[in-house]
Amino acid sequence: MRVLVCGANGFIGRHVAQALAWHGHQVVHGVARLGPAQQAGREEYHIDFVHDVTEDAWLPRLAGIDAVVNAVGVLRDTRARPAQAVHAAAPAALFGACATAGVRRLIHISALGIEGNPTIYARTKRKAEDALLGLMEARALAGTLVRPSVVFGPGGASSALFLQLARLPLLVLPRVAGQTRIQPVHVLELAEAVAQLLAGEVAGVAATHAPGVLDAVGPQPLSLVDFIASLRRQLGHAPARVWLCPDGPTRLSARLGDWLPVTPWGSEALALLSHDNVGDAQSMAQLLGRAPTHHSQLLRCQGDGRELEVA
Repeated sequence: MRVLVCGANGFIGRHVAQALAWHGHQVVHGVARLGPAQQAGREEYHIDFVHDVTEDAWLPRLAGIDAVVNAVGVLRDTRARPAQAVHAAAPAALFGACATAGVRRLIHISALGIEGNPTIYARTKRKAEDALLGLMEARALAGTLVRPSVVFGPGGASSALFLQLARLPLLVLPRVAGQTRIQPVHVLELAEAVAQLLAGEVAGVAATHAPGVLDAVGPQPLSLVDFIASLRRQLGHAPARVWLCPDGPTRLSARLGDWLPVTPWGSEALALLSHDNVGDAQSMAQLLGRAPTHHSQLLRCQGDGRELEVA
């Protein structure tokens, strides 16, 4: 199939594009910035999720496309990249254009833990989900909504941060980091699951919550504190000392982080961290043909035969 991958230069999108190519699909890389003279053998389309918020903006790009994967997202809501446009308006326009153009196969990568979450990130993510689920219920699209937990792997900003924290002998973390749970999934296995979903190679894979909805998670939930400790053990270090910061100083540090756009820490990140990010790994196991990689083995994960390097 000829597959448009939106966000193909991003952390998840890059690995999805590689997995699809590995499975023999012709990948069209939807990117915000075109490469110099475009790399040999790499087809690129310029996309702009800030401004491409109408169906008419997307229809020309869908000519000759058999399927679409959307992996575009932002953690912070900024003037340059407003979450309302990037997470809600542009995806809804893309979904509508796919329905109009007859591109029925569509996979949208959303997130776990957004139900009942008041953050701008979660609210805008839910708007895109509602738009896609509405078209799926109307049978206008044969889509799949993929909701990953924390995604770990090479090239991920959060993965690099977790590894940096895992190397520290003393950790100061928010109190909620020891309470709320995550269920880390490796990016190579997320990408492989997307490829399997798109190809329809696995018959009878059960959706987690509703038809066309998949929780992309590892096999075991754990707290963020325990996850960092697991990474530290994999790096060969002795256990670190951990101090869980009280809520007051944590909220203050998050408000200070709101003024520092270069850091991922802020009020939105704290609110997201306060919600569990877990799901049922059964469908992932069916798609992969085995259990997803346990968090204690993430630094050794090789995916489906492709090489992995972790700095």
